[in-house]
Amino acid sequence: MNLTVLMNAGPWLSVPPDGYGGIETVVATLVPELRARGVRVVLATVGSSTLPADDYLTVFDEPQFRSIGAPYNSVSGIAHAHMQGVLAYLREHGDVDVVHDHLEVVGPAVMAAMGGAAPPTLQTLHWDLRKHPDFYGTFDGCGRVRFAAVSQSQLDRAPTNLREQAIGIVPLAVPQPPQVPPAPTRGDQVVVLARITRDKGQDLAAHACRLAGVPLVLAGPVAGITEPAELYAHLEDPADPLHAHPDVRFFLDEVAPLVDGDGVRWVGGVAGSQKEELLGSARALLAPNRWAEPGATGVVEALGRGVPVVATSLGVLPSLVCHGVTGYLADDVAQIADYLGQLDAIAPEACRASVASWTPAAMAGGYLDLYSTLAASNRVPKVAVR
Repeated sequence: MNLTVLMNAGPWLSVPPDGYGGIETVVATLVPELRARGVRVVLATVGSSTLPADDYLTVFDEPQFRSIGAPYNSVSGIAHAHMQGVLAYLREHGDVDVVHDHLEVVGPAVMAAMGGAAPPTLQTLHWDLRKHPDFYGTFDGCGRVRFAAVSQSQLDRAPTNLREQAIGIVPLAVPQPPQVPPAPTRGDQVVVLARITRDKGQDLAAHACRLAGVPLVLAGPVAGITEPAELYAHLEDPADPLHAHPDVRFFLDEVAPLVDGDGVRWVGGVAGSQKEELLGSARALLAPNRWAEPGATGVVEALGRGVPVVATSLGVLPSLVCHGVTGYLADDVAQIADYLGQLDAIAPEACRASVASWTPAAMAGGYLDLYSTLAASNRVPKVAVR
């Protein structure tokens, strides 16, 4: 296939990520599938990325994720510096057919500012679209910048202006489970697999597990820090700016008091075989979200491994979790605790079957169709898709 795509993963995390990184995991899942179909992929990322690609564009050597929670006037230049690198690459290489962007707000804003000089650009929307109403409610991509949602529930929450510029929905896929026999028996514990932040509700999970008498493992970074010892070493210094990070404050004030090392444990970020072992030993994944998550890659990973999910009824979760079949949807802590006592009613086979069509190949095919639509709408030769 004679097509070159600049895949803009942004400057925040490596691709693939070392542990947490939903967007970067999606990019790491998509790129190999596109390249297997003959697409030439230029990956705009950070220097520590290891995902094979046909060319690379990097501005920062290391991930910048830990900077996200700092005051705006300290970090606002990071995304723009990355986009300057993208523009420089586009000026120097005239063979990019499509830009596939994953950089919140700044990506489409900069590409639209290029006007007719920009290649056709598709941004995947990975976040709650009520988050930036002033931007998405008024943004005009002038037909050069269009959008792809990751779920219908996400698009339903979008401003009318943005919905009119969306050209499709492509559900998120994650790497397929390794071809290893499932564990003969699961452990007693349940797991929350997400960065520790108020929106993800780790405190709610801890309270529910205490009510149910079920052990809980929290797996995920705090403010980009994946090792508990490293976080506490930072916090020994009262002048360390991490003290002011909102995720650190949430962890210290609302989660850490519930972590006792027995009933509730925080193990830091997990990846690779460590994550597989954790999911393989879990009786369930908890997703007690306070926000309308649009994609929920962690839920897809768990279901694909036969792990039931107990979640709140927000965002995409009701379309992923079939109540009573692949898990349970709860309204509050008491319901979560109650459903933790009903996990034996959920068959692992039903969980795996529910996401069987959410494959990397299907995601790549969906995006190739959208690249074709985008190219046609910008009056450039139509991309042949298969």
